[in-house]
Amino acid sequence: MNVNGVRERTLTETPDGRAVSIVDQTLLPDRFEHLRLEDIAATASAISRMSVRGAPLIGIAAAYGLALGLRDDASDAGLDRAIKLLISTRPTAVNLRWALESVRAEVAPLPESQRFSEAWATAGRMAEEDVAACQAIGRHGAVLLESLQQPRRDGGRLNILTHCNAGWLAAIDVGTALAPVYFLHDAGVPVHVWVSETRPRNQGLLTAWELGAHGVPFTLIVDNAAGSILQSGRVDACIVGTDRVTRNGHVCNKIGTLLKALAADDAGVPFYVAAPSASIDWTLSDSALIPIEERSAEEVRGNANTPVLNPGFDVTPGHLVTALITEYGVCPATEEGLASLVPEARLKEEKLLTPVPPESTAASRWK
Repeated sequence: MNVNGVRERTLTETPDGRAVSIVDQTLLPDRFEHLRLEDIAATASAISRMSVRGAPLIGIAAAYGLALGLRDDASDAGLDRAIKLLISTRPTAVNLRWALESVRAEVAPLPESQRFSEAWATAGRMAEEDVAACQAIGRHGAVLLESLQQPRRDGGRLNILTHCNAGWLAAIDVGTALAPVYFLHDAGVPVHVWVSETRPRNQGLLTAWELGAHGVPFTLIVDNAAGSILQSGRVDACIVGTDRVTRNGHVCNKIGTLLKALAADDAGVPFYVAAPSASIDWTLSDSALIPIEERSAEEVRGNANTPVLNPGFDVTPGHLVTALITEYGVCPATEEGLASLVPEARLKEEKLLTPVPPESTAASRWK
């Protein structure tokens, strides 16, 4: 994406092939700096402290971290230790487990001498696949959003509300929930984004920063103002990302997502979730079993004596989700919808061909 006219990605391999360079998101929006990760410990630390964040990016960063771990110890025991360390860093995003198990499947049959190089190459392929998936979500989502009934205000401008950050900072490039916004904006469609800041870490500031850097009009709001904005008729659609979607369509995302979905439902505003297939947990139907990360009390505590509950995520039931937008198309947030669009067996084979939204004047723009 564009940062002051320069094309950037959140994570790149260093020229020497011995490390990865990340955008340190803990410094944004005040400073835009890169951080070099040279070993598995540095990578695990970067994920834990949220220097890299966002489900897709966490998965890719962990894949590279596993490769770096295998460079130091490529034994079976080393492989197991590396996966155990990385998978403990952020438990809620299923992309993390998916990425680590994908690398394990590639390297486990190989001799130790080949494991690092294969893991590194696999992480690189996964990064490019993430970019392609986000671009596809952008195309499908742009068709969907532009097909909405003409906005009621702002001279035909499309007003989108999002929560937290599911833009390019949360992926390798383009992003998930913001990908359709970027596609629309770059095609000349007037679009404006209401950005919910997501307390206590105010990650909406990351969305505001990247939208501003790309030139997309936006307005930052405190997260609890979203209900009022929706009620006032100033939102045409909500779109958020996800850290995990159960096989029956329940969506786990940043804390506060459920409240946005409830308010959107009451206001009659469509609520969409951008869900790359790597975020679908095919093993889980009971959303109560999703491990919900609890963040440090220090993020919100006024003093050491204040009791704190600081969950990082909540779960939105599928009946509150108008549709899921995947790289393979748009489907209902149900087990039948997901199964028809992203069949589990074909997903594992990585040979998916699924229908795209119907052709239209708008659709031709995103080819």
